[in-house]
Amino acid sequence: MQNFGLSTSCTTHSRDRPLTAIRVRAAAGRPQRGWLIAEGQAFPVAIGRGGIRADKREGDGGTPKGVFRPIRLWWRSDRHPRPRTFLPVRAIVPADAWCEDPADRRYNRPIRLMSGAGGDRLTREDHLYDFIIEIDHNTCPRVAGRGSAVFLHLARDNFGPTAGCVAMTRPAMLRLLRRIGPQTRIEIG
Repeated sequence: MQNFGLSTSCTTHSRDRPLTAIRVRAAAGRPQRGWLIAEGQAFPVAIGRGGIRADKREGDGGTPKGVFRPIRLWWRSDRHPRPRTFLPVRAIVPADAWCEDPADRRYNRPIRLMSGAGGDRLTREDHLYDFIIEIDHNTCPRVAGRGSAVFLHLARDNFGPTAGCVAMTRPAMLRLLRRIGPQTRIEIG
């Protein structure tokens, strides 16, 4: 169908809908580095120090192999304006943390911590957790010891390996956020 210069307000562009899928692959010969591929574009990512693993375990440093869905975006509203995304969004507050204790009934879930309590706090001095895409790894059912707090988040300046997450630059994250939605498939491996 040709447009002939008429208004395109009723035309749906691919950028107006969430991506169907993104893929994360390890880089050849560099198991802690990889590529996030979306719509034919590849963005460098850091992955877990244990590489991509089909048998993910708590503390192994592996990025889990599998197909996942994004759940929500957590973001530091004290550092950045709310990004545009198709995902549900939640601002991170100082009490927000993640339970990584396999013996805890709240394992692999967001929790609230009182001041001075231990746990993986989402408010960090560095910028790694300024944007966190929570994914559904080990959520249904939750299995103690099969891995927790696996996110897509920002990378260290040196692109050092993660503890099991997928990490990218801020520009890549903001670009991904504009196109990712709850039904986007995240294929790792």
